[in-house]
Amino acid sequence: MAILKPKELSRLGLVDNAARSLALNIISKHYKHHDKYEIESVMMDLIRNPNCFLEDTIWSSVAKKMIGKSTENEFKEYDTLKDPNPLKIYGSKHIESAAKQQMDWCVKLPVSVGGALMADAHAGFGMPIGGVLATNNAVIPYAVGQDIGCRMMLSIIGENEKFINRNSFAMKTVLKNYTHFGMNGHLDFQQEHAILDDSRFGETELLRKAFPKAAYQLGSSGGGNHFVEFGSIDLQTDNVLGLPKGNYIGLLSHSGSRGLGATIAQYYTQLAMNTCKLPRQAQPLAWLDLDTEAGQGYWLSMQLAGDYAKACHEQIHHNVLKALGLESIAIVENHHNFAWKEQDVDGNEVIVHRKGATPAHQGELGIIPSNMVDAAYIVSGKGNAMSWYSASHGSGRQMSRQRAKESLTVSELKKLLSQKGITLLGGTVEEHPSAYKNIDDVMLAQKELVNIEGRFFPKIVRMNKE
Repeated sequence: MAILKPKELSRLGLVDNAARSLALNIISKHYKHHDKYEIESVMMDLIRNPNCFLEDTIWSSVAKKMIGKSTENEFKEYDTLKDPNPLKIYGSKHIESAAKQQMDWCVKLPVSVGGALMADAHAGFGMPIGGVLATNNAVIPYAVGQDIGCRMMLSIIGENEKFINRNSFAMKTVLKNYTHFGMNGHLDFQQEHAILDDSRFGETELLRKAFPKAAYQLGSSGGGNHFVEFGSIDLQTDNVLGLPKGNYIGLLSHSGSRGLGATIAQYYTQLAMNTCKLPRQAQPLAWLDLDTEAGQGYWLSMQLAGDYAKACHEQIHHNVLKALGLESIAIVENHHNFAWKEQDVDGNEVIVHRKGATPAHQGELGIIPSNMVDAAYIVSGKGNAMSWYSASHGSGRQMSRQRAKESLTVSELKKLLSQKGITLLGGTVEEHPSAYKNIDDVMLAQKELVNIEGRFFPKIVRMNKE
């Protein structure tokens, strides 16, 4: 497949960023079997005379953008949805009926190709947490979620568990001083990272306005179940990391794209819902066509939010490890709220949304956490096409936060932490381990999806305190 790079399109004369993004999407979709010379010829004709392409079924969106006409979604209304596409459910007995019903709506969408539901799934807004949905040339903001690019990152350190026992006070102090959680506030010292110089922040008015807050929050974490924690690691023999079997320590973090991701999600979800009217139960699943300016705007913004989330984790790990004089010998990381351009089993391009699901292509590394007392799993994917190359992103809630507040107590939580020998800095009863499913049940339900490479055992846990 011939692929033109953005710089090559710019050299041909297509310098408008939005038009260039639209063109790249069209090339990947419609010109798989054309050589580079043929594609360049079409592009040069288009650039010289875009008016001739205004009625072209493939290139009209690019031509309209080049001459200043809107390429926004046309208003579409759907009174009914189609028969459901294939849906594979893992660990069905552990999943509430509400989550299954939500996923059923997802695979009935006109743009749906298929879907899967992970064993940790529970009901969300629009698509359930733990849902995976493949679509045809369309992106659904709420199938990605509010916290775009929410992800895991594990730094493996060449020390053993005795290091934590000897240095627990210093490690607790560093976690208190070099992390920040919650909606407001930031770290007390300036953060420096290449993401702050990313030109995409200047691409749209929305991103330009979001930049100051993104710079302010860089290196911090969200609230809820987000955390930064030290723990011990046991790696299996012949693990794909290539590290010797044995005991290590690690720094594990869970967080996303902060206010930047929420701003993008809210704006483009509303834009999609304004132009794509669906039956009431499915309305939050409104989509943006990737051949439109709005679709390309969301795609660019989503990619930036994912890179920003990664940058936040990198800053957290850099700041904490530097303060302790430690260095990592290996990194494992993965998104679990995102959309990717991938291929189905027939080689067709699809957009795979993973809302609370871990990518699990053959050999792909990931981390599946549990709760503040039980093990997180370091895994590698088995490349199972039935799951759309995905696995769970955690153990999954079995109690809502409100129910946990009403039925569980702080004293119970403190007793459990003491029994397990775990220090909790911050945290609330909403994150009580009993509010979550059993991680071993979840892992058993997805044995066809991932290999277990090792386990991480929490020791010092830092969370938000509402």
